[in-house]
Amino acid sequence: MNQSVVPDVSPGTLEVVPLGGLGEFGMNMMAVSWGETTVLIDAGVMFPDPDQLGVDLIIPDLTYIEERRSRVKALILTHGHEDHIGAVPHVMPVFDGPVYGTAFTLALVQPKLDEHGIDAGDRLKTVKPRETVIIGPFTVEFIRVTHSMPDCVALAIETPAGTLVHTGDFKIDQTPIDGEHFDLHRFAELGSRGVLALFADSTNIDRKGFTGPEIEVIDAFEELFTSTHGKLVVATFSSSVYRMQLLVDLATQFDRKVAFVGRSMIQNAEIAQRLGFLRIPSGVQIRDTDVQSYASQDVLCLTTGSQGEPQAALPRMSIDDHRCVKLTEDDTVVFSARAIPGNEKAIARTMSHIAKRGADVVTDSMKHVHVSGHGSAEELKLVLSLVRPRYFVPIHGEYRQLSQHARVAQRVMARADVRLQVLLAEDGDILHFDQHGARIADKAPTGRVLIDLTRTGEVGDEVLRDRRHIAGDGVVVAVVAIGRNNGRLVGDPELVARGSSSARARANRSSGTRQASSPTASRRRAWKNARTRD
Repeated sequence: MNQSVVPDVSPGTLEVVPLGGLGEFGMNMMAVSWGETTVLIDAGVMFPDPDQLGVDLIIPDLTYIEERRSRVKALILTHGHEDHIGAVPHVMPVFDGPVYGTAFTLALVQPKLDEHGIDAGDRLKTVKPRETVIIGPFTVEFIRVTHSMPDCVALAIETPAGTLVHTGDFKIDQTPIDGEHFDLHRFAELGSRGVLALFADSTNIDRKGFTGPEIEVIDAFEELFTSTHGKLVVATFSSSVYRMQLLVDLATQFDRKVAFVGRSMIQNAEIAQRLGFLRIPSGVQIRDTDVQSYASQDVLCLTTGSQGEPQAALPRMSIDDHRCVKLTEDDTVVFSARAIPGNEKAIARTMSHIAKRGADVVTDSMKHVHVSGHGSAEELKLVLSLVRPRYFVPIHGEYRQLSQHARVAQRVMARADVRLQVLLAEDGDILHFDQHGARIADKAPTGRVLIDLTRTGEVGDEVLRDRRHIAGDGVVVAVVAIGRNNGRLVGDPELVARGSSSARARANRSSGTRQASSPTASRRRAWKNARTRD
């Protein structure tokens, strides 16, 4: 990593550096600094592309944070999705301050810390909407927003230079499942007082109108409960607690037992029940190991694997490899989640395997079984109108979304009293706010760190390149026996080839070497040669 020393923030200058999440989906992270104090907003992961072999997670490059380790005073979390909290175990060892988040967010963080052997002690600080915390020169207020999971907040950060508003992920759900409404009034109050800069979610800027509320999926699922004669298996994100609650309520209405299937689904359901965000009537929930003990028409399974992940529960069911749940011809499998870009092939493969089991497959293109958790264009315009910032920085999305959000913001604020200035930033851009205005002043070290959870942790470029070469060209191992006493060659050299082309094997054979058909065949010939020598 770059070992250069990050310069001090100039007196009277507010510095904001997005370290991830701009120009990409996932890996959301931002640093806000004034003088000797830096606070971090979110610490998320991104999931690997298919060609990133053996990589489990991608986290932001932490060089910027490591270089100002003593100045980082706190990490603030907006909500509990992986693209906002997945990197917390990698960031916490880099600084000594507290981690602020709502109860559900921190409850989702705790198992990650346990898996990494991190004792958080008293560093996890629970906050509630409308509460404030003081961190050096910053006063941070937490504001209720609605999303696809409970306990989500936006941030209003009072700084010596003015107020920053960071929306986190949001949509404006007028009929939230838990009755906790988007705090439009507080956004309006902040706007009337004056906001220096707004940092707003851009994920769905290219969708017209308003995003539908969670309850919109009820009609489609009622129809499925009525028409399904076998098991109803619903794959969704394990953090979609509102979707879980709707399905549990429908299962109770239609006299079905509910089984949570998949490690993260089981874990998150337990956390949500413990904190009161998921309510399941007595006698409705069963264990995944008990599914086969009930008649198929009496069971609802809520499962992981909506993205076709090979080791998740649904893909394993699809190839008849799950120890508890078997798919049959009368079953219906519902994909109640959007396809994350890059996962389309894996999802399609899983659907084909499900079809081979004889089960019916239902997706959002067939019935309205999914709604987004992100606000569409009209909701993003509404927040802009309420907040009325002097400066606007679109965040959370690919560059095309950021660029479109910037154009929309200019139109929305065209007749405002103060002309809006848009800063179209990318990861690593150093944004300065001072008495002269706002600008992109410099570039901070940034990038991606590839994590292999099963082996050594960080995956370097050379390792990834070697994995790609082996995957594309195969590997050939030369087996050469040399006498211990005289150092001479014993027998013919042999090649053990895996994944290499037949043409290369023929070339090897023509050059006087033999290609072993298998490691077992190699050992058999070596044993024969040894007997001959004896």
